[in-house]
Amino acid sequence: MFNGILWFAVFLGGFVINEPAPYDLMLAATIVVWLVIGFRVQRGYAPLVVLMAFYMAGGVMSLTQLEVIDSTVVMYMAVSGFLAGTSIFFASIITTDPSRLNVIRNAYLAAAVFAAVAGIAGYFHLFPGAGIFTLYDRAKGTFQDPNVYGPFLVLAATFLIHDILSRPLENTLPRMAALMAIVLAVFLSFSRASWGLAFFAAVMTALLVFINETDPVKRLRLIMLAAVAAGVVTLLLLAALSSDAVHKLFEARAKLVQDYDGARLGRFARHWIGFQMATHHPFGIGPLEFGKLFAEDPHNVYLKGFLAYGWLGGFSYIALTLLTLGKLAPINFKPRPWRAYAQCVSVVLLGHALMGIVIDMDHWRHMYLLFGVAWGIIATDALHTARQRQPHAAAYSPPQPSSASRA
Repeated sequence: MFNGILWFAVFLGGFVINEPAPYDLMLAATIVVWLVIGFRVQRGYAPLVVLMAFYMAGGVMSLTQLEVIDSTVVMYMAVSGFLAGTSIFFASIITTDPSRLNVIRNAYLAAAVFAAVAGIAGYFHLFPGAGIFTLYDRAKGTFQDPNVYGPFLVLAATFLIHDILSRPLENTLPRMAALMAIVLAVFLSFSRASWGLAFFAAVMTALLVFINETDPVKRLRLIMLAAVAAGVVTLLLLAALSSDAVHKLFEARAKLVQDYDGARLGRFARHWIGFQMATHHPFGIGPLEFGKLFAEDPHNVYLKGFLAYGWLGGFSYIALTLLTLGKLAPINFKPRPWRAYAQCVSVVLLGHALMGIVIDMDHWRHMYLLFGVAWGIIATDALHTARQRQPHAAAYSPPQPSSASRA
């Protein structure tokens, strides 16, 4: 029963048009159920709880810098607090039952495929009214912004790439079809950050699978599968570029630095000004204030951390990111049932950490899910290791992800 509710809640994460989103309402109800039936904080993910608490404390203190605290600001900070809570929720339910990793994965994949198909249909106007799934001639699917839509899809693509490279060939075609839909949707989002993230995630996932495979024959199989997949993706993108509209927008968006990046008060100039401001405002300047001053958001999650959440929030976010990646890294190479999940989450989380230099993501639902899943895996692995080191204790046999998800 609870896993069914969890599946639906995660699935709704693929539908974010306004705040609060349906995902927020459904997950809030799910968290209430969890609080009643078995929530408890475990030491393994305590750093997540502490650093998220510091992050939000910094945000609350930044409100003191505002002359007027209106409902928009209150709602913004309330959503931030709720999303921070969702990361703790995901960590808790996974630590209690690691098989929920598979529930989350399947729901996320379903949401991503649906969102991808919607975005493709909207871009090519495959049915009347499909244009609602686009913005400025860019696919946005069931999201408000193409720049959030693309990164959301990448975790699902990473799951599928890992599956294709590490599982038996029988079900490769359905996975490849789903992957092609997601890749095309990411491409049609025309988000440069999403393109870079997708490429980075694909390469790093293939590399991790290859490193962990010791059988020379299977390694050769991996190389062949990767080559075939790369070839299919290339053909798909070339086919898309055969459309004049796609080709023109691609030429415009494919520049590494756009005019609005390098202009006198462009994105990078605002970053420099913003960090200078942050050095003089230890409590920040308050949420949403930077956009009022410069008519644009910071487009840098770290800068936004310092300005909207103060020094306490900014340093807490950086510490959380580094600590999460550091704790996950060793699990990528351990023979564990949850290793495949650790690899996919590590790659995508690292990609987001790099992408955060040029984009805001403090209200991205899937970002908090990534943190929560990461710490659920970290805590589960720590408990497993601790039990193994107790010579007189019974062997630790946690509920495990389905055998199909093991790598």
